Amino acid sequence: MAGNSKRKGAIKKTGKGNPTAGSGGRRRQGLEGKGPTPRAEDRPYHKKHKMAQAAEKRQSGRPKRRNDDGPELVVGRNSVVELLRANVPVVALQIAEGIDRDDRVREIFQLAADRHVPLLEVARVELDRITSGAVHQGVAAKLEAYDYADPDELLDLAAERGEPALIVLLDGITDPRNLGAIVRSAAGFGVHGVVIPERRAAHMTAAAWKTSAGAAARVPVARATNLTRQIKAYQEAGLMVIGLAADGDVALPDMDLADGPLAVVIGSEGKGLSRLVSETCDQLVSIPMSSSLESLNAGVAAGITLYAISQVRA
Repeated sequence: MAGNSKRKGAIKKTGKGNPTAGSGGRRRQGLEGKGPTPRAEDRPYHKKHKMAQAAEKRQSGRPKRRNDDGPELVVGRNSVVELLRANVPVVALQIAEGIDRDDRVREIFQLAADRHVPLLEVARVELDRITSGAVHQGVAAKLEAYDYADPDELLDLAAERGEPALIVLLDGITDPRNLGAIVRSAAGFGVHGVVIPERRAAHMTAAAWKTSAGAAARVPVARATNLTRQIKAYQEAGLMVIGLAADGDVALPDMDLADGPLAVVIGSEGKGLSRLVSETCDQLVSIPMSSSLESLNAGVAAGITLYAISQVRA
């Protein structure tokens, strides 16, 4: 395969409709023999390589990208019970004074004790103020802001494990439940991390945590300022990049990139991949369907694709 630059799937269409040779085959040839992903210290674009510059910027007061969303507050007895049952990392519970201890409240107390979650009793008027007048039913749970990874750290994790990198990038996923479902699939099929855009995208909220069923504690989620630039950075680091698309050039069973360093881009169910992201991918891959009228939820499509890749790697 190394000498065949015209393998199936290496042709992409430009926005003007004229087919041009894609980068997939040529890039893969150029990568052969380079060995494992270099250490972070050896990659010029990595943040560790630019530690002095980063320190200088921090001293100048430049805001950090991580932990900048602030804590999240979840209110209501049912919602808080569900968080605790799902092992979402709740850091504190605030309970109104004199609360009626029904079955849900008693379960909240028991789960909080089992998970060593601090309980703080506050006046109801204070809880009204904290929750901005929401219908809290006397209960509120505080979640610290999610500690997002740096996209380059996902490559380091793959290198530490001695495995070819497998990273999922999300383009236009705005439903946190879809994000949580994808993180759950990522944990089940050996993905080294998930990358989401900083803007116009679902973030790791309580809803995403719950849907991930605890997988968010095992799979790092990173945020990228610009998804297209991050894709190009992964390509420069040696990863091939495939994008899921209904009209992809290659069907998933015929895709021959699964065994090497790979990034998988998943778009939204309605709009699919954005134009720039689609044009940057090395290969567009479709999931065969029995009916052209059917479409897959982004979380389902991610699970199917990651399962297929895991079978090749196994």
